[in-house]
Amino acid sequence: MVTMVLPYYIPIMLNCTGKRCVVVGGGQIAERKVTALIASSADTVVISPLLTPHLMSCYEKGQIHWIERGYREGDLQGAFLAYAVTDDVQVNRAVVAEAEYRAVPVNDASDGTRGSFITPASLRRGGLIVAVSTSGAGPAVSKRLCQEVDAMFGEHYEAYIDFLGKMRMQIKERVADQDKRQRLFKKLAEMDLLTQIREERFRPWSVEEMTSWIDTYREE
Repeated sequence: MVTMVLPYYIPIMLNCTGKRCVVVGGGQIAERKVTALIASSADTVVISPLLTPHLMSCYEKGQIHWIERGYREGDLQGAFLAYAVTDDVQVNRAVVAEAEYRAVPVNDASDGTRGSFITPASLRRGGLIVAVSTSGAGPAVSKRLCQEVDAMFGEHYEAYIDFLGKMRMQIKERVADQDKRQRLFKKLAEMDLLTQIREERFRPWSVEEMTSWIDTYREE
């Protein structure tokens, strides 16, 4: 009996804003990758002789760069991230090989274990991101688990995370001392705002109210 050992993946969130991200392939799987890259404001490059109607629409809107041909060695020069999503296993392997040579993180859609990362199923509620992965053992199961997790998080979390983000920004702008910042972050986390939001007792704070709260708890 052969025992399969799954890779031990380290969860990570990447900021791809303005970074050159290369997608080799122009089919439906490429669509999913490109949609996420566009949302992240990445400098998205698609290399493929053909594009799906959706990807062609993205190209015509100026949301992606399209190199209208098949993959060639050297296409990953300067890339921050790469996806090999063609229906040709040999091409995908060549993309992975170049990515490894150039130390570029790469995802191989035909065999996730060959690349350096996999894309988990995920849900978003504003600034809240929840990712679910089975380490490649069952992508369909990941999606189902993600749906179950989604049922646990209502729209209240979106307002909650939005408020926390704005408050953290104000604290960073107004408090230079790291120890005081950390105390304020801890105090912020202890506030039972989620209950207030669920019961519709919470209203967004103005900048003046945020500043007043910071000044009140800064020296505690």
